[in-house]
Amino acid sequence: MEGIDKHFPGVQALSSCQFELNPGEVHALVGENGAGKSTMMKILTGIYQKDGGRLLLKGQEVHIPDTKSAQLLGISIIHQELNLIPDLTIAQNMFIGREPRKSLRFLLHEKKMNDDTAELLKHLNLNLDPRMKISELSVAKQQMIEIAKALSFNSEVLIMDEPTAALTETEINELFRMIEKLRRNGVGIVYISHRMEELRRISDRITVMRDGRYIATVPTRETSMDTIISMMVGREIQVEKSPRLQAGSKQNVLEVRNLGRGNVFKEISFTVHAGEIVGVAGLMGAGRTEVARAIFGADRMDTGDVYMNGKKVSIRGTHDAVKHGIGYLSEDRKRYGLVVDMELGANIALPSLKKFRNSFGWMRDGSIERISGQYVEALKIKTPSVQQKAKFLSGGNQQKVVIGKWLHRDCQVLIFDEPTRGIDVGAKSEIYALLEDLAKQGKAILMISSELPEILRLSHRVLVMCEGRITGELPGELANQEEIMRLATSRN
Repeated sequence: MEGIDKHFPGVQALSSCQFELNPGEVHALVGENGAGKSTMMKILTGIYQKDGGRLLLKGQEVHIPDTKSAQLLGISIIHQELNLIPDLTIAQNMFIGREPRKSLRFLLHEKKMNDDTAELLKHLNLNLDPRMKISELSVAKQQMIEIAKALSFNSEVLIMDEPTAALTETEINELFRMIEKLRRNGVGIVYISHRMEELRRISDRITVMRDGRYIATVPTRETSMDTIISMMVGREIQVEKSPRLQAGSKQNVLEVRNLGRGNVFKEISFTVHAGEIVGVAGLMGAGRTEVARAIFGADRMDTGDVYMNGKKVSIRGTHDAVKHGIGYLSEDRKRYGLVVDMELGANIALPSLKKFRNSFGWMRDGSIERISGQYVEALKIKTPSVQQKAKFLSGGNQQKVVIGKWLHRDCQVLIFDEPTRGIDVGAKSEIYALLEDLAKQGKAILMISSELPEILRLSHRVLVMCEGRITGELPGELANQEEIMRLATSRN
């Protein structure tokens, strides 16, 4: 890719950008959210059309008008959000839109489709029945099916966008073994990730982008991660532990007693004080998100009580939780935190619509624009205007919009579930500063995170969960990775 330009209304998304990939190479593409990585890859896969520059494949200039053309040229992408249909089988997903047919063209050749899929799965050492439904597979196995599907197009260029975001350590190792096999077979892989340790482990070269511009391409083994981070953000980032926050007051804002639901979680009891960040650590499947959703009324609880400021409250649904001053920032912000096709301002206003109605019930658009503008400024949300649709914002800025909507609702308790998932290093630093500032303002914060450095950096106290139970509580200043992992794997 040479001299690639791309304009959107009011935005220069890419300016004279470049990228190259060799056969059998894993080439990482990094940059802050909004740096232009996804736009570059969407041009390469025919989703967007470039406004300037050239695309060269094996030395020949090519035009890629749509995704099908990209696939025919051997270029495939595996998106961060998997594009599989849960109620169809592996084989049906593999060949959707290009199903083999019998001599009577209106009849599908199911046997050939299953046999061809079995051959592809065997090639990747996947011991799966092609007739299994996608819904029966783990996220890691679905990821492998996406890879197999991409290779069924005889792909020579495979783009992986945050492929490990939802995988466990074991599943990540399995994915990396798969990548190594593809590399040996001459497939070139574009690897997009915010996880610095993965880049060191898997990539040959790293290309850095910033603000829609190409910065540099460097060999991985000869370049420190601090140098990469500095190029990504254009400034030094404080990555070590923050100075210890002042301990929160002893005022109990949120207290839960003996929460339980079937075998999902049992006997969950804890408190969160005003001005305190309580981290919740644990392995995937420990029940952390399920507890948070139960407190927020998104899921039911069979037993237990919730107290706000010492008074027992009834939470039968999310509206009750919001009424009592509890806000929840989901790990899946696009699905549960935002209406992505609505404007930024409307998203901030959503939990507080009554505040924006006049006496006739009409919405006061001017007030929405003014208030949301204040949050754009206060939270440093990068956007052309408050009329920008949420789906066009980067991950870090989307997260700030979700924070803004709960701040305007003036929630006393904020539950952050994976607050920096899919967010780049620079935006992470800003989210950390926001969390610290909210605590200083007296908010009670419950923070679920799978990143132990994040837990250790921000928490006054750390709760550790394993298999639906709290197995330990550690003061923030005494917590360390070894002790957290011991509790996270303990069933006591």
